Amino acid sequence: MRRRNLIFLLRYILVIVFIITGRTVMAQKENKDIRSGNELFNEKKFDVAEKKYREALQKNKDSKIATYNLGNALYKQNKFDEALEKYDEVAKTEKDKKIKAEAYHNLGNAYLQNKKYKESIEEYKKALKLNPDDEDTRYNLAYAKAKLIQQQQSQSQENKDNKDKQDKDKQNQENQNKDKQEQDKKDQQNEDNKDKQEQNQDKKENQQNKPREQKMNKEDAERLLNAINNQEQNLHDKKKDKKGQGVKIQIDKEW
Repeated sequence: MRRRNLIFLLRYILVIVFIITGRTVMAQKENKDIRSGNELFNEKKFDVAEKKYREALQKNKDSKIATYNLGNALYKQNKFDEALEKYDEVAKTEKDKKIKAEAYHNLGNAYLQNKKYKESIEEYKKALKLNPDDEDTRYNLAYAKAKLIQQQQSQSQENKDNKDKQDKDKQNQENQNKDKQEQDKKDQQNEDNKDKQEQNQDKKENQQNKPREQKMNKEDAERLLNAINNQEQNLHDKKKDKKGQGVKIQIDKEW
C-alpha cells in the first residue's frame, strides 16, 4: 500500500517537474524572442522587431513586456491605432505603477500623433497621477494643451470663414436674383414700349390712309350755295316750260 502511494507521489512530482520545465523552456524562448526584438528595435529595424514580439506573444499571450514593446514597434512605424490597442491593454492589466504610467504616457503620445488632443491630455493626466515626477509627461501634457487651443482656434476660424463664405454666396445669389428681376422688368418695359410704338405706328398709318376732310372757307361756301340755288332755279324753269306745251300724240297706223 505504501509502495503504491510512493509510486503515485513520484509520478505526480514528475508531472509537476515536467510542467515547470516546459514553462521554463517556453519562457526562455519567449525571452529570447523579446531580446531579439529589443536588439532589432535598437537597430531601428522596427518591422522585424514587431515580428519577434509577436512570436513572443504566441508563446505567452499574457506577456506584458512583449505587448508593451510591440506597441513601441508599431508606434515607430506610425501604426498609431494598433499601438494604442497594445498600450491600452498594458495600462488596464499591469499592476506595476511605473510600467502602468509609461503605458499611459505612450497612449498620450499615440493620441497626440493622431491629433486627438483631448484624449492625449487625459492619458497624460493618468500617467502623472501614477508618476507625478515624470517631467517628460508634464511637458507633453503642456504641449497637448497648447495644440488643443490651436486646434480649437483653427476650427473656430474655419467655421467663421465657412459662415462668411455662405453669407457671401447668399448675398451674391440675392444680388443675382435682384439683377435678374430688374433685367426682366427692363425687358418687359422694352417689350411694352415696343408694342406701344407698333400700336402708334399702326394708328398713324390708318390716319394717313383715311380721306382728309377739307375745311371750306366762307367764300367757297357762298359759291357752292349760289351754284346749288342756280341749279334749283334752272330745274324750276324747265318744269314750267313743259307745263305750257300741249301733249303731242303720234298715230302710227290707220284702220
